[in-house]
Amino acid sequence: MSDDTTDPRPDPNPTEPGHPDDPARWRHETAYLSDVDLHYVTVDANQEAVDHPTGDAPLVVLLHGFPEFWYAWRHQLDAIADAGYRVVAPDLRGYNRSGKPDGVDSYAPERLVGDVRELVEHLGYAQADVVGHDWGGAIAWETAIREPDLVRRLAVLNAPHPGAYQRLLTESPEQLLKSWYVFFFQVPWLPERMLQVDDYRIVEEMLTETAAPGSFTERDVQRYKDAMARSGDLSGPVNYYRAIARENAREQLIAFLPDAVTRDTTVDVPTLVIWGEQDQALSVDLLDDLDEWVSDLRIQRLPDASHWVQSDAPDEVNELLVEFLA
Repeated sequence: MSDDTTDPRPDPNPTEPGHPDDPARWRHETAYLSDVDLHYVTVDANQEAVDHPTGDAPLVVLLHGFPEFWYAWRHQLDAIADAGYRVVAPDLRGYNRSGKPDGVDSYAPERLVGDVRELVEHLGYAQADVVGHDWGGAIAWETAIREPDLVRRLAVLNAPHPGAYQRLLTESPEQLLKSWYVFFFQVPWLPERMLQVDDYRIVEEMLTETAAPGSFTERDVQRYKDAMARSGDLSGPVNYYRAIARENAREQLIAFLPDAVTRDTTVDVPTLVIWGEQDQALSVDLLDDLDEWVSDLRIQRLPDASHWVQSDAPDEVNELLVEFLA
């Protein structure tokens, strides 16, 4: 056993023990939201670096992707806190120690955005900087679109804007082929079973065979496997893909109706996109003309980084984030 516990249920205690390898300043807590309990790791700001009239540290929320958990941000937690921010990295609903609601509709975009809003409110803030990677990036985009007053600054790592993704899927056979797994995940029960085969071998291969060499140690991979085991039957993580497919199908149907008003996906908050160009699942073409949807945009490409950009190039990502959030 290389993580805290093998119990797949979230610990009801709001203060949970950390992994022996983790710094003592990484605190495990639980937010009891309206329809789900979210486990999160929080790191207090270095108060000497706080630049705020009240002395309160601004809040940064870090949202992980698939098949990850809060630990995806292991290289960023201290760096951002040391720059004067309170940092919170939750396990998204369905993952690791967080609650695992049943049903595809429990993972619809409005539910995921609601989790971000309620978490920020639970922590006593009216606004936060939201940073997301992969699925966490998709949620970050949707939060800035649906709840713009909640987001002070938005940073997205290797996650496409919904408008750019839909457009490229219709225009690029290459991106359609890269997205094969999205269609596979629509199949009932089989994807969950395949992810668990041979001690989560697919999860290990996703991390180690597509990332830059050395980005994930054996101990890192084991912690990811342990988190997958605590995620139960994995219907929660897979249901993210099923829910977004339903949402996209509804939007496409509405678009064909007479006098249809399509959803506005404009982002008006300051936005940084960090993109590892060696991503095997998402084309770099998703960055083309992104300013059509984002009014205040900065794009930083990392040519040698993969989809797992914050693990491949942690120092560069940390520097970019701290500079942008200031």
